[in-house]
Amino acid sequence: MEKVLVINGSPRQARGSTGLVLTPFIEGLRENGANVDLVYASKLKVKPCACGQLSCWYQTPGECVIKDSMTELYSKLKQTHTLVFASPVYSPLPGDLQNIINRMVALLDPKLIFREGRTRARLRQDVNIKRVVLVAAGGWWEKENVNLLQHVIEEFAKNASVHFAGTLFRPHAYAMQTPDGVIPDGKRVLSAIQQAAYEMMTEKKFNQNTLDAISKPLLPREIYEEYLG
Repeated sequence: MEKVLVINGSPRQARGSTGLVLTPFIEGLRENGANVDLVYASKLKVKPCACGQLSCWYQTPGECVIKDSMTELYSKLKQTHTLVFASPVYSPLPGDLQNIINRMVALLDPKLIFREGRTRARLRQDVNIKRVVLVAAGGWWEKENVNLLQHVIEEFAKNASVHFAGTLFRPHAYAMQTPDGVIPDGKRVLSAIQQAAYEMMTEKKFNQNTLDAISKPLLPREIYEEYLG
């Protein structure tokens, strides 16, 4: 069975736009046979990577000297096949999620390689992660707003020599709903997100048409610009 670990980096956890976008994705994964484990970065309160000497590489290989909730997360990470980072678009991502990514250096083997002009590491032999996925929600109108966050996650995957399977992004996510609930166009976006989960389970990648349906504008740019003043 495909094991999927989802790390929701939103400080608002399930209540925010990231949670709104992430929920149908998780539902789609489970409907297609995945064993999904969801954790919230803000609940874990992982401390920063702060030993300053990469002890997990050289003094205690594969083991972080900082003992906190990351210890349990390491076990989950080692067992997962697909790792999903879910995040709102900040500058570029929330601090609790950044701490987790930084602390994941303990999962890397320091036997470096030079590939396509870049120095890369690889995961240790006891880590089963095969692919990394980004699910993100943003407040700004344009879908390019996710580029910096995507770059961070994609570079993380490349540094670990793991396949980056793609980004599912919903710009101006607030426009999906009103106080009365999710609007019809918003429901179509949520349906497309479930389709994307099916594609990830069956093809291990997203169809571009599906991604376009997820990120399609829900309000004219002119109205957005008027709102900005």
